[in-house]
Amino acid sequence: MDQLAQRIGHTFEATDILQRALTHSSFRTRDARKPGNTQPNNNERLEFLGDRVLGLVIAEWLFLNFPDQEEGDLAPKLNALVRKEACAQAAHDIDLGSYLKLGRGEESAGGRDKMAVLGNAMEALIAAVYLDGGYKAAERMILIVWAPYLETIGNLPKDPKTALQEWAQARGLSPPDYVELSRSGPDHEPVFEMAAQVDGLEPESAKGSSKRSAEQSAAEAFLKREKIW
Repeated sequence: MDQLAQRIGHTFEATDILQRALTHSSFRTRDARKPGNTQPNNNERLEFLGDRVLGLVIAEWLFLNFPDQEEGDLAPKLNALVRKEACAQAAHDIDLGSYLKLGRGEESAGGRDKMAVLGNAMEALIAAVYLDGGYKAAERMILIVWAPYLETIGNLPKDPKTALQEWAQARGLSPPDYVELSRSGPDHEPVFEMAAQVDGLEPESAKGSSKRSAEQSAAEAFLKREKIW
């Protein structure tokens, strides 16, 4: 925990909120399995808050550092910096995956390296810092962890769906279409299978914990199959 504190520039006063931020929904403690226990023991609610805190901090940073740019110029930069893939990359940079508490199934499925798991954990960690130390602590942490991307904001990689859409439009094709093929798993941990379709080409499908993540994975698979990426 000391090493993690150094990497994010924040030492927690309330270590319980940190532990919750590091706990994936697949991890079940004995207390969590007791009938009638309604206390959240994972990071899902924290993700919701952390996403909003991250958006505000990055939006403010862009507003102050690009005073001559209009909303249309700032919005793509904001989206690139706060999307799940950017959060996952930031989590990878600080080795956040090694601190996570995962269930056995998620662990064996390589959860410590999954984009969705890492991205969600990073958002939860931001929320934990915010609740423990306030807005300034969260802002400091985000600016430390996101520093490499803020310095080279023009070099951020595009997300797969955007890249595939731009590729299709450049060739006069209709925008890609995404179709849900199946949904499986329990309500609290669904698995979606989505197909990315482009006119005149074979579709490509992929699975994810949300429709959005499955669509991104399907678009990435499509790009790689066609040797676009």
